[in-house]
Amino acid sequence: MFTALKKIHKDKDVEPSEFEETVAQALFDLENTNSELKSDLKDLYINSALQVDVAGNKKAVVIYVPFRLRKAFRKIQLRLVRELEKKFSGKDVILVANRRILRPPKKGSAAQRPRTRTLTSVHEAMLEDIVLPAEIVGKRTRYRVDGSKIMKVFLDPKEQNNTEYKLESFAAVYRKLSGKDVAFEFPITEA
Repeated sequence: MFTALKKIHKDKDVEPSEFEETVAQALFDLENTNSELKSDLKDLYINSALQVDVAGNKKAVVIYVPFRLRKAFRKIQLRLVRELEKKFSGKDVILVANRRILRPPKKGSAAQRPRTRTLTSVHEAMLEDIVLPAEIVGKRTRYRVDGSKIMKVFLDPKEQNNTEYKLESFAAVYRKLSGKDVAFEFPITEA
């Protein structure tokens, strides 16, 4: 297990949980056994991992990757997710970059907060990470009579075959991470 621990780096030397060690071990095994992913996975590691319950007794595995390594993970994401879903049978695997939200600066402070660190920006980027093989082509926010609101996100129809079975997982993971209700759909195209 010692060699798999190099695949997970936690902040402030916190010990990884048992589930996080399992995910790190799966990454380590992929690096050693899968020849096409070996060179790509050599320098990559994760920050944390968690399980999210999805409707119908399904589970989703959310893996947090460091923000600065997100581009390297995106290059191999399709193959990596496919292999990890084989290892965690029956669970959808979702990779999300670890982003930080900064509070607004106090009145009279000269410090400026970067736009990428606002709550809205982080939630938007998280939404794009969650649906990654597909692209977001449209969004609508619907306000109901009772005051609740739901966001409808329209995904690119080209990726419908690859992502349609994961839509419930996407919604459950986004709800868990941001607290917002979202419904994913594919736009209806007229022939």
